[in-house]
Amino acid sequence: MTLNVIILALVTAQRLGELWLSKRNTDRLLAQGAQEHAPGHYPLIVTLHTAWLLALWLLALPRPVDRFWLAMFVLIELARIWVLFSIGSRWTTRIIVPPKETLVWHGPYRWVNHPNYLVVISEIAVLPLVFGLWQVALIFSALNAAILTIRIRAENRALGR
Repeated sequence: MTLNVIILALVTAQRLGELWLSKRNTDRLLAQGAQEHAPGHYPLIVTLHTAWLLALWLLALPRPVDRFWLAMFVLIELARIWVLFSIGSRWTTRIIVPPKETLVWHGPYRWVNHPNYLVVISEIAVLPLVFGLWQVALIFSALNAAILTIRIRAENRALGR
């Protein structure tokens, strides 16, 4: 159970840190003349991620940790770090488009238009599997797919794709 608490505490701290980083980057980008696009779906994203974490805190504590899935999750987190470093100070949890900026074409963005969403899809599916909670993985993956369908369409429009 101690390992479960450590894993969930680290993921929770990571998410809170990302919200702080996103707010800082969003405020700076908006002050520089960037515009936010399609903010209406953002509360759905926050609600989904909050509910996913709460479900894990409620259900995962007494469960055994599957080391294979934990290793997969660690690899996914390394991909997250690569995405964050690649996009740098332009990374936010919202759709913020700075004026007269070119798209990022290095790091994972060389091969995939939305690598951050691949990371999120993987996280939402894999972390519950660390604790054998395939039902949580399935339910939240389906909900995430619905929200990301809206999100990616809005982001592609905002980026002129």
